[in-house]
Amino acid sequence: MKVRIKFRKYGVMKFIGHLDVMRYFQKAIRRAEIPIAYSGGFSPHQIMSFAAPLGVGLESNGEYMDIEVSDGIPMALSTMREALQAAMADGMEIVSVRRLPDTAGNAMASVAAAKYTVRFRNGYEPEFDWKSQLENFANKLTIPVIKQTKKSVKELDLKPFIYELFIQEDAIVMTVDASSAGNIKPRLVMEAFYADNNAGELPPYALAVTREETYGRRMDADGTLAPLEEFGIEEQ
Repeated sequence: MKVRIKFRKYGVMKFIGHLDVMRYFQKAIRRAEIPIAYSGGFSPHQIMSFAAPLGVGLESNGEYMDIEVSDGIPMALSTMREALQAAMADGMEIVSVRRLPDTAGNAMASVAAAKYTVRFRNGYEPEFDWKSQLENFANKLTIPVIKQTKKSVKELDLKPFIYELFIQEDAIVMTVDASSAGNIKPRLVMEAFYADNNAGELPPYALAVTREETYGRRMDADGTLAPLEEFGIEEQ
C-alpha cells in the first residue's frame, strides 16, 4: 500500500538539510514501528520518496513524502499518524496520512507548483515603495531573468512560471512552477522584482520564506492545481 504523509517543518528544524531530513524520517519510522516496505538486493532501504527538497533556512506548512507499507502487517492510517507524531522532535509535525491509489505517481514526480509566503527580515526592507510596485511587477507581460543552475546559465521569461503574486498584509504571496521543468525559487522572483525597480542586488539574508503548500495537477481537462494531500484517500 502506498501512503502519502504531509508534514510541517519549522523552528530550529528549518536549518536541517534535505539529506538529514531523509535520515531523520528513516529513524522516526523505525521508532514508530511503521511497517514500511524495503527494497531488495544486498543493501535494502526503506521505500520512500519526498516531493520537493526544501532549502536550508526555509520553513514549510506543506511538505510531503510517500512511503510503501507492507500489506501483511495492517496498521490504520490514524494509528500511523499518531505513532509518527509521537516520534517527532520540536519543529516537525505530521499533518495528515492518506492512502494513495495504485495509479498515483510518486510525490517527487507529481510536483507541479508551490505556494510561498515571503517577508523581509527586520532591517532588510527595500528602500523603494515595494507594496505599490508589486502589482505593476505582477502585471508585466514579460519578466526576463538569468537563471543559474548547477549545470547551466540561461535567459528565461519568468512570467509564465508565476501563477499568482500579491500582497497579503505585510507579506508577499506567490505561487510558482515547482516542476522539474520550471523549478522556480522565490528568491529568483524577488531578485527580478529588485532589478525591475533598479534597487541593486537583493541582500543574501533579506528574506524569510515559508512554503505554504505543494501542488500537483489533476488529471482533468484543465489540469487544475491541487494540494498533493488531495490525491490521497482519507481513512473511512
